[in-house]
Amino acid sequence: MELIHITVTKEDEGERLDTFISKKLSLTRSRVQNLIEENNIEIDNKKAKASLKIKENQIISVTIPDAKELDIVAENIELDILYEDDDVLVVNKPKGMVVHPAAGNYTGTLVNAIMAHCKDNLSSINGVIRPGIVHRIDKDTSGILVVAKNDNAHIKLAKQLKEHSMKRIYVAIVKGNLKDDKGTINAPIGRNPKERKKMAVVSGGRNAVTHYKVLKRLKDATIVELKLETGRTHQIRVHMSYIGHPLIGDTVYGSGKNSYGIKGQALHAKVLGFVHPVTNEYMEFSSPLPQEFQKLLAK
Repeated sequence: MELIHITVTKEDEGERLDTFISKKLSLTRSRVQNLIEENNIEIDNKKAKASLKIKENQIISVTIPDAKELDIVAENIELDILYEDDDVLVVNKPKGMVVHPAAGNYTGTLVNAIMAHCKDNLSSINGVIRPGIVHRIDKDTSGILVVAKNDNAHIKLAKQLKEHSMKRIYVAIVKGNLKDDKGTINAPIGRNPKERKKMAVVSGGRNAVTHYKVLKRLKDATIVELKLETGRTHQIRVHMSYIGHPLIGDTVYGSGKNSYGIKGQALHAKVLGFVHPVTNEYMEFSSPLPQEFQKLLAK
């Protein structure tokens, strides 16, 4: 266990606690927020909130627990690898695969697979359950993810995500026909006050922006390209439902009916572009629509 004390200077005054600690200790904001939730960060010996604005001369105490033994088992699961070097791994995740272990899914995840593939060459920034995981996509969303093989790569990739400079383009099939050929959905997303396991467009939620473009209009559905400016939980699914065009197969944010018989939402992370954390070279990857998409379009 490591205990760190930081005194707030005049230059730091007014900054959010989680942002300040993230920059000061080179930790991701999500990691800092987890430390706060676990009461490992205090201000003047009192519990603090992530959103608290810090003041000059306050003393922030940060306890970083010892790394836990990772009891997640490495599994020899075949990966669709699009690119790999000493710093990053770019994979095409199939639909139905969970990204990292959680209650009810401790095996068969992307983390189980990359642990077997990368051995000990994974970043530790997001904790023992999510080694190397910089960003996620839902279990039933297929497509491209970048994995960090060391902490330096993780910090730099996470910074691109935070600054919205990472290019992320999705393709979805939504119900009905959109009125406009292209548009922007700018609506804040937070926890659904009535159903805490769901997200929703809520007043006071976190800023969320999705750009969409119609690719093809079908009889009772539309193929759309979606570009994420922000990356909130279930953002595309929530935003498309919010404008009256939920994703086909999405029984959580849709009508609950699934007349096409597909399991989970018709959503594919098609394009991912980022600046390499070491070479500073821009890299962009694309993956074709999966077979299930093709079958659904044929229907």
